[in-house]
Amino acid sequence: MVYAQPMARAVVEPAVRELMHQCADGQELSTTVTLGGDGFDMHAHVRVRPTAPGRFEVSLACWVANKDTARYFGNSPPSRDETRLPPDGTATPDAALTARVTGHLATRLEAVDGPRPDRDGHLAVTVPAAAAPGDPD
Repeated sequence: MVYAQPMARAVVEPAVRELMHQCADGQELSTTVTLGGDGFDMHAHVRVRPTAPGRFEVSLACWVANKDTARYFGNSPPSRDETRLPPDGTATPDAALTARVTGHLATRLEAVDGPRPDRDGHLAVTVPAAAAPGDPD
């Protein structure tokens, strides 16, 4: 998908950097970010947790909510449930999209390992703390 790199750069990377900064005290934090298009919205559930001094595990699950299909079949945009993963929503992660976004993110943040499945179907990479906010790109 041509939008995986912009998704990683424009919304996922800034969210990861902010979560890394916020969870420096040892707790795991997460957020969901969106990159909107004309006929679809791409979503990513981002989770960050410190794993060792100077290292963070970053986990992603990505999916697409197709607004054109929703308009065609239901004459309305996607429901709020489609923007969240279970148990709060009905979204289903797209494995191929998640792999592409995670790959781009791993390159941008200089991950120390390759993408791997984590405890609940997200893809995870380990990144150095040097990727936190305030560091030069």
